[in-house]
Amino acid sequence: MKTISISVNLGMDPKQITKEYSNGEVTVVWNASKCKHAGLCVRTNPAVFKPKEKPWIDPTASSTEQIVSAVDQCPSGALTYYKNKE
Repeated sequence: MKTISISVNLGMDPKQITKEYSNGEVTVVWNASKCKHAGLCVRTNPAVFKPKEKPWIDPTASSTEQIVSAVDQCPSGALTYYKNKE
């Protein structure tokens, strides 16, 4: 069973808020100030990226490979990822 892990970096500037969502294998990082709301993440992997829900990213709903593919298509760079140590 995968569990979702969320962390928030609030920094000094509220525009620099980043949130991290992990499924244990990969962690998706969302930088709110960079997001242009193009919606490619939602269209590419709607099981993971659900903007009307909280939390809006659920990395347990898809494979790591599909998540990485969706994040790689983010045109603004607001979504990034890193693979967790095994």
